[in-house]
Parts: sequence; structure tokens; C-alpha cells
Amino acid sequence: MHKSKLFGAPLGCLFLLFLALPAGSSAITNSEATRHYRLDAGNSKFIAHALAGGLFWFKGHNHLVAIRDFSGEATLTPGSITPATLRIVAQAGSLAETSDVFTEPQKQIINRELREIVLEPDKFPEIIFQSTDIKGKATSNGTYELKIGGNLTLHGVTRHVEIPTEVTGAGNELRARGEFDVSRSNFNVKATSAFHGLVRVKDRIHFTFDIVGHQD
Repeated sequence: MHKSKLFGAPLGCLFLLFLALPAGSSAITNSEATRHYRLDAGNSKFIAHALAGGLFWFKGHNHLVAIRDFSGEATLTPGSITPATLRIVAQAGSLAETSDVFTEPQKQIINRELREIVLEPDKFPEIIFQSTDIKGKATSNGTYELKIGGNLTLHGVTRHVEIPTEVTGAGNELRARGEFDVSRSNFNVKATSAFHGLVRVKDRIHFTFDIVGHQD
């Protein structure tokens, strides 16, 4: 792969995140129904960061690659951190360079290599995160520090990852913020140069996210 920025996912995607729990009781009661939230990509940010001379390099500038097209949903039970679930599906072809240090022609080069060498969306169109376990604690009214464990599928490979996340909730909205690293080699993502040969990728990719969800 070459070097641009790997998903995301995601990731997730990315890419990922959610969960806001009402403050108060730590026990689940029979009267508390599961709540469903849908992620709002238009009001969310999910970015792959690469420092010059570090993860990515292109004419000495840092890279900021955004996951622009993703969907997802979360479920939670009020009054308890569990049971809860999170699923995010990002379109691999939607990842794009967003740093304003690059000219439009440079972005076209980066994005072309990202599609044709790194993510290969024609072969692997989706980046998927599916939670398997969620743990954490309330830190203040409406705020939670969580560790969301789950399976990340990228470039046809599935690996377990754990994502530290701060979640806050207000009314029917929740917001999840956090950051995590992924090793591209764990997902068989290439790191070779091509085309202009100006983009280089090392193994660690750093992601930051600020994701908004709305209750159904």
C-alpha cells in the first residue's frame, strides 16, 4: 500500500464510536428499554493522522485523511454500561486527503494511490467495526470513560482492537471522542510507492474521532 492513509476505519473506521448512558443507577431494571442511536457522519469527524517523516510522508507535509462516508448504529441500556453494541460500516473509497497544505493536484495523486494501492475498494469496498465487549466507568454526570473492544475488518482481514473512548450524552444526542493506533501490517496493507513515488507509509497509523449519534 502505499502510502496515503489507511482507512480507517476505520476506522473504523475507522472509524467507531458511541454510547452515552444516563447518569444514576448502576443496575438494569426490567422497565429500562434498550435505546437505539444512528451515527451522523455529516456532523462527525474521523481522521487518520500521519506526521512528516513518520507514518506518512509527502513533500515534508503531514497528512490528514478523512473517512467521509460511513454509517452505523449503537444500542445501549439506560442505567448500565452493558449490554451495549456498536457497528460501523465505512466505504473504503470515501477516504480522502483533507490537509490544506496540499494543492488539488497533489491531493489527486495521494487519493489515487490511496484507492489503487492502499485500500483497493473495488476488492474490499467496506471497512467494518463490530463491537464485542464494552467496559468502563462513569466519570461525571453524563460522561463515561469506555474501552470498546471489537472486530475491525479492513482489506479483507479481521483483527480485534480496543478503542479508548470518552462518551457524553445530552437529551437524544450522544458524542464519542477518542484516538487509537493500528498497524497496517496486521491487515496486509501494502506500503510500497507507486505512480510518483512520493508517499511513504510506516506501520503505525494514528486515528482520532469525534462522532455524533442521534436516538431513533
